[in-house]
Amino acid sequence: MPTSETPIRRITPDDVPFSPDFSDADLDGLLEHSVFDRLDPKYRGSKSLRKTLRMHSRIVHCETGDIIVREGDWGNSAFLILAGEVAVELEAPGEFISETSLGRHKPQRKNLFQAIAQLWSNHQEPEYRDASKKAWNDKLTAARADGRRIYIQDVPQIVDEFKTVSMREGELFGELAALGRTARTATVFAVGKSKLLEIRWQGLRDLIKKDVGIRALFDERFRSNALRSFLRGVSFLQHLTLDEEKLDLLVREAQLETYGEYDRAGSLKQLADEDAQRNLIDEPLIAEEGHYPNGVILIRSGVARVSRRHHHGHQTLSYLTPGKTFGFEEIESGWQSGSSVPFRYSLRAIGYLTAVILPAALIDKVLFQTNSAAVPLREAKLPEQLTSLQANDDGLIAPDFLEFLVQERFVNGSATMLINMDRCTRCDDCVRACAATHDNNPRFLRQGPIHDNIMVARSCMHCQDPVCMIECPTGAISRELDAGEVAISDSTCIGCGACSRNCPYEAIRMVEIRDKQGLFIRAEKDRKPITKATKCDLCVDQHGGPACQNACPHDALARIDMGEVATLAAWLDQ
Repeated sequence: MPTSETPIRRITPDDVPFSPDFSDADLDGLLEHSVFDRLDPKYRGSKSLRKTLRMHSRIVHCETGDIIVREGDWGNSAFLILAGEVAVELEAPGEFISETSLGRHKPQRKNLFQAIAQLWSNHQEPEYRDASKKAWNDKLTAARADGRRIYIQDVPQIVDEFKTVSMREGELFGELAALGRTARTATVFAVGKSKLLEIRWQGLRDLIKKDVGIRALFDERFRSNALRSFLRGVSFLQHLTLDEEKLDLLVREAQLETYGEYDRAGSLKQLADEDAQRNLIDEPLIAEEGHYPNGVILIRSGVARVSRRHHHGHQTLSYLTPGKTFGFEEIESGWQSGSSVPFRYSLRAIGYLTAVILPAALIDKVLFQTNSAAVPLREAKLPEQLTSLQANDDGLIAPDFLEFLVQERFVNGSATMLINMDRCTRCDDCVRACAATHDNNPRFLRQGPIHDNIMVARSCMHCQDPVCMIECPTGAISRELDAGEVAISDSTCIGCGACSRNCPYEAIRMVEIRDKQGLFIRAEKDRKPITKATKCDLCVDQHGGPACQNACPHDALARIDMGEVATLAAWLDQ
């Protein structure tokens, strides 16, 4: 195998700490802080904890007005206050801190000349990388940079005039978005000089695995800080009269439940390859058809399957995503009729799922007894989120296709590539357009599972819960802050292949990189070619979005958010 004459040292996780300046003295001082008193003493003094903190944390010093996290950004880390004070915005997003003040700008896109220039400036060799050691080290250093500072100018006025809450030494924030791989729900900024410990989510994951009390702590944090906002966003609660006293009662009595395993991606991939009925056995059962409900189930994170018994098996009816509810119709019907009504469907977790359960007795006390006029009796029919998925009207999704989407776990995608094979002429314009925008290296495969005339191509779907991120040792694969697309940092990717192995959709490929002569770049130690993970990036730097979709001359290809059922149904019906 021809290899480059300039071998490069293969980077390891130790080369990509969250902060290269985190010294032994910093670590010793940190472990003496009282915030670590709650840890198990054996774990607190272990080498494992030291290694986790050294690899996945850093000290952040903030000045007055520094924005620490922004509402709407996708969280990759949590913050522990070591000294000072921060404020959390409680107004509606953007109420007093504008998008411009938050430092949020539209993605930098290539101009017209740069877009055209790609046609002749791309490298001829596949997967080219600059093999010089200086370039290699410069890219690694740049990838670890903190980025520019964003701050608010008039902090005292904001604190005086608008609703905020202060957090001080020993308090933790940002962990819910980091662990849930979801967007931030509030903006947090420094009130004065502050010292924070920032822990990226891989470190939080390791802490949860090693210390049994930390998961309980995070659930407690969710109850005290985020559950109230979560409940305010639930659809059936928005139209009812809920004073603070009732909301406080809901927060106190709500049950927090988890299903599946948080830090395992293999289970999702395995289930996607197994028989449908076997899947139902392995998927954690949340609620069972025919049983009487003991509460309303609110999906907090993850995806759930709704099914009903059908002949000798089960038929999938729908899938529920975060914010959706299950069981309210049965409890409401039972209250109206004076007798218990059983679940009409079963609910199962697809992969890892967290839920909030509001006990039936609490629903009766807080909602029905005091809001009888405000709670309409619904007709005995499928829940609202299911009706749009039935195949009884034009433009709605056929049950067999819905079963295919849920069975293969494609419902997890926010940008799933669908190809209508009746329209597709196999011209490969989509592949060529992808290659032209990625240095002559296409980032997807025009192949994949087919149901009837619809193919789901092997292209990154930018999942709602990207399990590919779970085992990445360096954080090289993560959500971009602004838009939330899943991206890979070529500089910090060590080529371990964990993301590729864990992707249930075979959308991440490991490629052997080359120098300008087309020779494989090899490692100094074992002389084997160096590999990198690659995948679709949604053409975020291109005007008009994904080049593959724009290049299709027959409108055969679309990138669709599977949570937008109406959009999916309309495309299928065109």
